[in-house]
This record gives sequence, C-alpha cells and structure tokens, in this order.
Amino acid sequence: MRWLRIVGPGLAIAATGVGAGDLMAALIAGAEHGTPLLWVIVVGAALKFAMNEGLARWQLATGTPLLEGWFRYLGPVLRIYFTVYLVVWGFIVAGGLMSACGVAAHALVPQVPIAAWAMLHSLAAAALVSTGRYGLFESTMKGLIGLMVATLLGSVLLIGVDPGATLRGLTVPTLPTGSAPSALALMGGVGGSVTLLSYGYWIREKRWSSIERLRDVRIDLGVGYALTALFGVAMLLLATSVLGGGDGLPAGSRGLVACGDAIGAAGAERFGTDAGTALRAVFLIGAWAAIATSTLGVWQGVPYLFADTAQAWRGEFDTPVDTHGRAYRLGLAYLAIPPMLLLALDRPVWVIRLYTVTGALFMPLLAASLLWMNGRARWLGAVRNRRAANGALALALLLFGMILVRQLLDT
Repeated sequence: MRWLRIVGPGLAIAATGVGAGDLMAALIAGAEHGTPLLWVIVVGAALKFAMNEGLARWQLATGTPLLEGWFRYLGPVLRIYFTVYLVVWGFIVAGGLMSACGVAAHALVPQVPIAAWAMLHSLAAAALVSTGRYGLFESTMKGLIGLMVATLLGSVLLIGVDPGATLRGLTVPTLPTGSAPSALALMGGVGGSVTLLSYGYWIREKRWSSIERLRDVRIDLGVGYALTALFGVAMLLLATSVLGGGDGLPAGSRGLVACGDAIGAAGAERFGTDAGTALRAVFLIGAWAAIATSTLGVWQGVPYLFADTAQAWRGEFDTPVDTHGRAYRLGLAYLAIPPMLLLALDRPVWVIRLYTVTGALFMPLLAASLLWMNGRARWLGAVRNRRAANGALALALLLFGMILVRQLLDT
C-alpha cells in the first residue's frame, strides 16, 4: 500500500509529543471522569494535525522552514525571544524527559536508581542520533511506536471496556461537572509543542521539497496523529476500567506505577496471578516506549532548531542544516548532558511539570503565526489558508491559550 511507504516523519512528530505529562493527564482524566472525555483526545489530535499541516504547507510553498520564516518576516524581537526561549525550554524539557524515562524504567527494574536510568537513556539517545542517519532514527521510532500502541491496545483488550460508553465518549461531546481542567490537559497533551517545528526538517530529510508533496504530508500526519489519538484513548480507557470510581492516582511519579499495579491486580483477579504480573509489565513497557519515543524525537529534532537559529544569527538563510555540523552537534550535547544537573534536585515530577508548562507557552505563538503568515497570498499563493484552516487555527489559538492560562494557574 502506498501510504505505508509514505508514513514516517508524521509518526515521529506525533509520538515525540507524547510524554509523561500526557500519560498522567490521560490516567487522571480516566480515573476521575471516565469515557465522556474521550472526544477531547480526538479534538486535540485534530488541532495538532491542522497546525502541523500548516507548518509543512508553509515550507513546501516557500522552500524554507517556518522558523526561518519567523526570523525573516516577524522581526528581530521574535528572534531574540525564540533564542532565549529555546535555550531555557531545551534545558528544562531535556531534564524532564530524562526524569520521565528514569521513572518509567525504574518501575520496570527498581534495582537501578531513577537518576542512573535517566542518564543512561539520555546518553543512549544521543549515541543513536550522533550517527547522523535519519533513516536509523525513523526506523527506531517506528519500532517504539508499534510497541507502545500494541502493548496499550493489548492491555485494553485484556481488561475489557464498555463498547457503548466508549462510542458515546467518542461521538457525543460532553463535559462532566469539574472536568474542564482535565479536558484542557488532555487536549494539550496530544502531539507536541516546540517539537512540531522539527517536522519541517524531517520532511527535508525525506526530500519532500515541493507543494506537490502536500498530499503525502497530509497522509503522513493523518496516520501519525490517528495512532497518537488511539494511544491516548487506550490510556484513558485503561484508567477508567481499573481506576474509575476510586480515589484517583497517587500524586507525582507514583501514578504510573499505581496504575500498573491496579492493572496487575485486576488481571490477577480475572485471569490469575501470572496473567496479572504479565499485564502489569505490558502496561509499564508501553508507558516506557511512549516516553522513550518522546526523548529520542527531541534529541534528534530539536538540535535542528538550535542549528537553524545559529545560522539565522549569522545571516545564513536557505542553508539546510548539516546533522554532522558543529551547531547541530552542540545542540545535541546541550540536551544530553547539562540538564543532568536537574536530576540532582531529586524531584523528577517537579521537573516534568515544569517542562509541560514551558511547552504550553509555545502553542499560542505557533497558532497565531500560522493564521497570519499562511493567510498571505503573496507568500503561499494558491495554497494559503482557507476557511477550514483558519477556523481550525483560530480554535487552536483559543484553546491552547486557555491551556496556557490553566497550567500557569495550576503551577
């Protein structure tokens, strides 16, 4: 099938956006509110698809990544802001992802400390990315994505769900009393923040460089976000089945482990002790794979942003980023090593929460810039925004602005 040959960067960008904060959002929403919030995950994935499609459409029409478009057309103030933001965000997100990997791996092998697991994951991701081979990165991401989706769907099938409630949750938009914060967290947690900019560089690696490839981009992103939404739905259904009606999840990093224990207990009661143990392991492996894909995607994709920003400050535009070049390698080293200092705080969940908030700062900027830049005929011509694209981006701007305010108030 042709779409199987096309799909690649879209899977990577969608899976990169699934992190520990997103897993916890789905678990908490399922435990507290159940299946009525399933539709929120679908809407969140659709909005991220619209934003990523707009980003790719800009690049295919103009020949330059959106980041270069910002630096060229939106003035030096934005360049200064984004440079500072990228440095701060990169440090925090790298520390948060390290911590999340450490928490997930520690749940599987508790004999190794969280900090040791975190550093091992960081160095392993950096080693894979440093080969400079995009094909190896994409293949690894596909394998991890397959693992995370298969394990979570397997867990759902083994635990069992209410088909009627699931269908209503997907097709009938409702907000149970007190569910608005959870709904906003779910909507913001499907498919990335700053990492969306990496998609432009990944399609360059695939040699998608003309507007004729827009159909391929839409297929690629559609499959990627469909699988990511499926993963989020599976997480919420699991939490609803094993934790719904209870006292919710323990605070902090114990949440994933608590859900794994609950799944194991439910499986043991229904199928026997051995099956319960296996179910617990399956869930934790799927959670680990989700966080590992996010880490690997950031380690590979964000150094492009560092390198392109450095080139812009030197006045070098229309120059593809060299993954073997100094700027890219320095960006990779900055993500992989200095944020290990955050591990010394011994507060992995605080770091994870901080990177979730800093990521939320980016989404309204992206939506607003796509509304304005992609709506100008002199830049995009016949593929400029139409009503559907403008409507989706305006809705994204509104909702992600609300998410930002909510996360700032919560923090």
